[in-house]
Amino acid sequence: MKMEIEDGFDELLAEISEPSSSKKIKVDEISAQAGTSDEATIKPRSSKTHCALVNKNQRGNPLLKHITSVPWEYDDIVPDYEVGKTICLLFLSLRYHNLNPDYIHNRLKELGKKYDLRVLLVQVDLKDPHASLKNLTRICLLTDITLMLAWNPEEAAKVVENYKIYENKPPDRIMEKIENDPHQKIINALSSIKPVNKTDAMTLIKTFGTLENIIKVSESRLAECPGFGITKAKKLYKALHEPFLKKGQTKDKKDEFPDEDLTLEELEKIVNENQDIS
Repeated sequence: MKMEIEDGFDELLAEISEPSSSKKIKVDEISAQAGTSDEATIKPRSSKTHCALVNKNQRGNPLLKHITSVPWEYDDIVPDYEVGKTICLLFLSLRYHNLNPDYIHNRLKELGKKYDLRVLLVQVDLKDPHASLKNLTRICLLTDITLMLAWNPEEAAKVVENYKIYENKPPDRIMEKIENDPHQKIINALSSIKPVNKTDAMTLIKTFGTLENIIKVSESRLAECPGFGITKAKKLYKALHEPFLKKGQTKDKKDEFPDEDLTLEELEKIVNENQDIS
């Protein structure tokens, strides 16, 4: 059944200030307000960059006792959490949102165009959260807010911590690392065969030296390796020696196109036989 969203949300969303395309403060704009460029000085909004800043209204939030990986302290800030000069989070309990649906709209209007990255951290504490999450997702899309979900205070605290920890880290820190070491590639390849684990793979390399030697060794010799047995050796031997065929390829298909070279007459005969069958 399609869920309907209240019509009043469109009017409320229209009142929320959308983020501007350029979020950097221009020096000459500050100079104009101060009088001259010599008198104007750009000061950081907060000098407490070493720790996460917490709005005093968050006192009593259970997630605070789970923030242990980064230092934090209370401060007079507009958002609930400030984890960098340009990064902030608003915290919202889904149950509280259902009781006070206008709360998030007022908070977003209060936050305005501040911060480059604005995150709405939602703690899902309802058994059926779908309708509320659909509404919040719509709000986040229209106001350029990143939506993050947590199912308990521990997870919510981890989100706050991670944003602070990776505040000044390059993007490649969270990208998948590609192994270029040939030795590690062999270990990964062997351990992808069930039930061979990485310890088994290292044992094989230490015992036989190269992947070629591992392939050539007999099944009984594999079973003699530490940590191996008849069952594991049999599965490994089978995986290393079974032909690389496409899944679903049948014996009839192989017989239909044999490996040996065919003469033109034999090829025409096979084609004609297939046409007669069809």
